[in-house]
Amino acid sequence: MSVWPAWEVREGERATRWLHVRLAFGDGARIDALAMVCEGWVCVEDVQARPALTLEDLAVLADWIEGPLARACGAEGRPDPGDDAGTGAHRDGSGRPRGPEERRLVARAYRAAQERGTDPVLAVMAETGYSRRGALRLIGRTRDAGLLSPRHARR
Repeated sequence: MSVWPAWEVREGERATRWLHVRLAFGDGARIDALAMVCEGWVCVEDVQARPALTLEDLAVLADWIEGPLARACGAEGRPDPGDDAGTGAHRDGSGRPRGPEERRLVARAYRAAQERGTDPVLAVMAETGYSRRGALRLIGRTRDAGLLSPRHARR
């Protein structure tokens, strides 16, 4: 992921910054965005992606880029470096477990997120590097393997 400044507007002590963000994945996919950062808020102003993003991926884009943007703006200690894990760093598949090991990894991440009260799908995305759609497929396969409880109770 690359972040570089576009422009900045200062009003007294308050600064609003616009930054260019580029996420490049190992499979050739690329996302270019223009983000605005002001008083800890991130607003994505423009996005261009090849291939196109799903609505689910677009919805979590701000979460993916929040950590790198905070560091680019000089925010220290916030957020955790682990927050970048959902940026697709593992998307090229190198070193990622497959098959039963992958399903066990997904089940652990899913349950841990549930216990913390956070979104389990985002936890699986962060752990595996998959997009939201890919993480949901993987969660479904993990349920089918019996490592997670069924989504809906059968009547």
